[in-house]
Amino acid sequence: MEPQEEKPIIYTMENKPIVTCGGDQALFTSLYTPLAQQLPREPMEWRRTYGRAPKMIHLEANFVQFKEELLPKEGNKALLTFPFLHIYWTDCCDTEAYKGSVKEDMTRWQNSLRGHGSVDWVIVVVETNDAKKKNKTNILPRSSIVDKIRNDFCNKQSDRCVVLSDPLKDSSRSQESWSSFLLKLRTLLLMSFTKNLGRFEDDMRTLREKRTQPGWSFCEYFMVQEELAFVFEMLQQFEDALVQYDELDALFTQYVLNFGAGDGANWLGSFCAPVQNWSGLMLRRPIDMEKRDSIQRGEASLLDLRSYLFSRQCTLLIFLQRPWEVTQRALELLHNCVQELHLLEVSVLEGALDCWVFLSCLEVLHRIEGCCDPAQLAANCSHTVGLWAYATDKLKCLGELCGLVSEKGPTSEDLNRTVDLLAGLGDERPETINSLLSPYKKLKEALSSVVAFERHYLELSHAAMEMYKEINRLRSARLVGKSLAEFYMRKGEPERAEVFLQEALKSYVSEGWSLPVTHTRKNIAACQKLLGRTEDYLQTCALLAGDANLTDEERKNFCQEILSFASKSTDKSAQKVTLSMTAFAQLTRLEFRPSTASVHSGAVLQVELSLRCLMPVAVRIQQLSASIHFSLEQAGTHGRSKGPPRQTNPGTVHFAQPHSSGNAVPASATTPSLELDEIQDRSPSDNSLNSTGIVCKNTHLVMRRHDSGLSPDTANSVSPPSVAVDDGAQMLKVQDVTLEPGNNAVVFTAPSGDPGTYTLRQLCATVGQVQFVLPHIYPLIQYEVYSQEPQLTVEPLSEPLLAGLPQSVRFTLLTGHYAVKKGDALQLSNSDAMPLLPSAACKASILSPTNECVGESSLSIQSSEKVTSISLPPTPPYHTLEFHLEVLCVIPPGPDRPPNERLTNGEVRHRPRSYSHPDTPMTAIDQRMSIDCPWSIYSTLLPLTFYIPFKTKHSLLSAGNRKYIQVCVQNVSDASFQLAELSLSEKQEASLELQSLNTKAQQLVCSKQSVFCLWEVRWKTDLPSCLQCVFSASFSPLGQPASSFKPFLYQFQLERVTTLYSVRAEILPATGEQQCRSGTLCGLEVCITRLTEPAEGELAEEGKTDSDGLRTTKLMYEVADSSSNWAVCGKSSGMVSMPVAANATHRAHIEVMPLFAGHLPFPKIKVFKYLPHTATQAIQPDPDSCVENDTLSLLDKNLDDPQGDTASLRSRGSVHSLGSGEQQRGLPMPRLEPFGPGQVFNHSHAQQVLVLPATDDHIMEVNAT
Repeated sequence: MEPQEEKPIIYTMENKPIVTCGGDQALFTSLYTPLAQQLPREPMEWRRTYGRAPKMIHLEANFVQFKEELLPKEGNKALLTFPFLHIYWTDCCDTEAYKGSVKEDMTRWQNSLRGHGSVDWVIVVVETNDAKKKNKTNILPRSSIVDKIRNDFCNKQSDRCVVLSDPLKDSSRSQESWSSFLLKLRTLLLMSFTKNLGRFEDDMRTLREKRTQPGWSFCEYFMVQEELAFVFEMLQQFEDALVQYDELDALFTQYVLNFGAGDGANWLGSFCAPVQNWSGLMLRRPIDMEKRDSIQRGEASLLDLRSYLFSRQCTLLIFLQRPWEVTQRALELLHNCVQELHLLEVSVLEGALDCWVFLSCLEVLHRIEGCCDPAQLAANCSHTVGLWAYATDKLKCLGELCGLVSEKGPTSEDLNRTVDLLAGLGDERPETINSLLSPYKKLKEALSSVVAFERHYLELSHAAMEMYKEINRLRSARLVGKSLAEFYMRKGEPERAEVFLQEALKSYVSEGWSLPVTHTRKNIAACQKLLGRTEDYLQTCALLAGDANLTDEERKNFCQEILSFASKSTDKSAQKVTLSMTAFAQLTRLEFRPSTASVHSGAVLQVELSLRCLMPVAVRIQQLSASIHFSLEQAGTHGRSKGPPRQTNPGTVHFAQPHSSGNAVPASATTPSLELDEIQDRSPSDNSLNSTGIVCKNTHLVMRRHDSGLSPDTANSVSPPSVAVDDGAQMLKVQDVTLEPGNNAVVFTAPSGDPGTYTLRQLCATVGQVQFVLPHIYPLIQYEVYSQEPQLTVEPLSEPLLAGLPQSVRFTLLTGHYAVKKGDALQLSNSDAMPLLPSAACKASILSPTNECVGESSLSIQSSEKVTSISLPPTPPYHTLEFHLEVLCVIPPGPDRPPNERLTNGEVRHRPRSYSHPDTPMTAIDQRMSIDCPWSIYSTLLPLTFYIPFKTKHSLLSAGNRKYIQVCVQNVSDASFQLAELSLSEKQEASLELQSLNTKAQQLVCSKQSVFCLWEVRWKTDLPSCLQCVFSASFSPLGQPASSFKPFLYQFQLERVTTLYSVRAEILPATGEQQCRSGTLCGLEVCITRLTEPAEGELAEEGKTDSDGLRTTKLMYEVADSSSNWAVCGKSSGMVSMPVAANATHRAHIEVMPLFAGHLPFPKIKVFKYLPHTATQAIQPDPDSCVENDTLSLLDKNLDDPQGDTASLRSRGSVHSLGSGEQQRGLPMPRLEPFGPGQVFNHSHAQQVLVLPATDDHIMEVNAT
């Protein structure tokens, strides 16, 4: 008999790989339960071919009884019905039984497998102790039966025979046997999987590569690859199963795209048949067998194939716990299917696709709701909201198609169309018959009546909007709202439509969508007109009239709406409608005349406004006005300011040009920029900075909310808040102005009566009963009106002012509110230190407030002993009077200061104080000029700073008894001067002669250069100890005529001029040497000689009488070498009692050692006055006339001489210290006083001595090669 045809089996994830069981069925039945439970417990590593990553899988099996019908027939490539492993069970342990029946049955079983090419088999021998007890006589060892089976059936595959010991007992041996058996079973089963799946994949790949050949069918290939997906699903490898369906999806999509490009396959013709059913996706079955059968027969439509393919992908994604990917794929599928139907040119009934998309969206949403809890759905609404919105859109399309949206209801044609659409849905599926909210019932109910449609449509729309708002996708929510507005407009409910249109308008304006803004405004205007909201309607008409996206005819119609309303009523008491000026005209430029935006009180100030009219026709304006805020709080508008008002307001302001009302811009682009200012917190005690920060001055503009309440200048259709326009006196007004389309200029005359700050706040254009108002003029526009006190300033024409030379200064008089009358004069107090040099040709210039010269006049200057009077020409208020005068600052000659003078106002004039300026090397002299002005009862003190161009210093030079005076003149200015008539005189001694040694009559002193002058002092009798000298010269800037020379005096005093002592020194080589050698001790002979007899003052101050009646004075000498050429050995200093008589001499011998060879300068020899203390127990000097005292303490030395070498003093043991104890007791201490620069003359000051190098006895080895 021919085998009966098998019915198709629906395989789901509950199916398991088939494993057949032959042999003892009772034995297998007893072991089935533990075997089925323990097999999937341990995972196995599955290593696949083609380098794919290994995976850990749990193996399960469907154990069935062995039948030859289950073995695969020739050419059958089905994997689901393929037995992957065959097991033969036996517990035979009797030789006779094995030979009589078991062996024969086992041979028959193996022959059947070989006949069908099955090589995956295993024989299981079960050993139990009970069987051994029953057949003790014929029992053979277990190993003998197993060996026989292996010899008979497993010659080359001995591992195909497995022993299972006591499987039903709970013992360690049984568990070990089970573990070994299960491991073997899993290994064999996995090997069979790998081998058969690899063979199947190769066959499938070969079939796919034949897709370009004629006769290739996608449906056949679909069934083959789906077979592989079923196997992966059976193994619970859902990811691999999903990959198979994704590959089929991509392959089919590519063929459709190629067909659209002109490269079509023959098998696509079956998918181009007209769509007869549009029942939507079916996701409630694991496998939709009806659609699968139609695919297998090649009768499926495009929607059937896509529906089945997506249902399988959806099932696998849910198994993988990725439900949100289902929604994403569903949305892509629905859009792609619509496009593929157009590409394949499939005939579809109008509205059928809308039905299919609507049902599919709801089916996917219901499927997701079935596998997720409400909390998960709420948290992941961003994944599902797209399906809600798509379903809403399609339901709206169906309502418009079936006449369910119009005010009159559906027509007969609409009803026929509705019947056709419902017929294409077919019968409801059994899975959803009992569901009250099934997509099928919803669509059928929505298309059945207007009320039901409206309920379902509103329900879906509001659900989608709420979800969009929940995930902050306001743009999408408002797009759904706009669709609702269109629905309400069709229903004749404009009040509901306007709310959604306004929300949509916010998004379009903020994101800069120009055309949608225009279209939405037109809809809003229609709503407002139907609702009778005049003010809002006029505002929207103004926006549309200036919209460049509309035609000229449309713009004129909207403009005419405004003009018609404005001309309706002539009653002035009627309430005017206030609209935003931004839609009517734009303020582009503002210019002040004068451009300083600052005038004095009563002056004329004009303001020119440039307006860009956005209306398509000329508009006549009855009044254009700008309200002004007046403030008196600005500093500098009253009182005495120290200069003219500084310009803080720009003269011309260009306003930022927003896009036209038709070209919407983002809200961020219309937000004003920040105006920041710095604030500082300082300590009131020491003015130190505690903290600093910034403050925003236009917070009220920056912090406005742009979303909740749009301002009128951001293109909304809601009327702006009413703005009260001030009709007071402080306004800019112009009457009867016609604004042409485009740019217009309007000139105002600004009020300037009261001093203060005027701020432009609002701009208002009145057209009949309509007022266009610009509530805020931004940026801030201000102008100042000031009332200024007269101000007189004096400043140099060139910097710096040089003392000793005539310098020009500029007098500047800002008249302010004062009018200079004829006879007014400036009274300047004269000063010897800075006389005024009047000129007969002095003229004054009169300048207007714009610095234009309006006149010139000669000045009349009259001088007296105390006052210089300057008569001023008549000058109007708020003008500037300028004139130049020359002044001369006398260089102070020296330290002598005359008595203070008094000014004309009674104040004491102090002598100018000279000081060093930190910015220049010149010495500065501050002078103050006292001026009495006719507009004030107080004197004005104006400072001037002069700089002395020279620095002068002197020095006394000596050559034995001859004396010389040197004067150094240094030019510290940037100019060059000519010096002439250089002279030096002594004021007290007439017998004294100062002989000039200067050869040139004139000397050039360049900038930063010096000139030295020298005079020899000659006297006839005695040289005085103090000289009062005056150095005088004439100087003039280089290149000036001889008449421009000015005197320059420098006074100084020289004290202690007479030479008292001379010091001579001689260096003697060591004994037996003719020359000094380095490193050898030499003798330094020092000779100190008194040159003159003591003067009376000297005797009174220093002279003392010794026991022999001689007057003596104490001197201290010190030998030091600061250049480290000499080493002083032994004592380096000593004290001498020198007789106060001419030619008294003292000699001292000091040992020194030269440290280097060459011509060495002599060591430095210093001589000081030694002034002992006046204590009663003072150390008495040696009674000898010229005795040297070596017992000198370090404390006797003055700290003013840091170069003294006292090394020998520290090292000598004979040094007698005066002791710190005496210091602590407050006893007077001796001190040293240096001589004046000319009192001691050192003859060896520049003398040198030849020092030979020391004899070198060292041997130096030299190697020559």
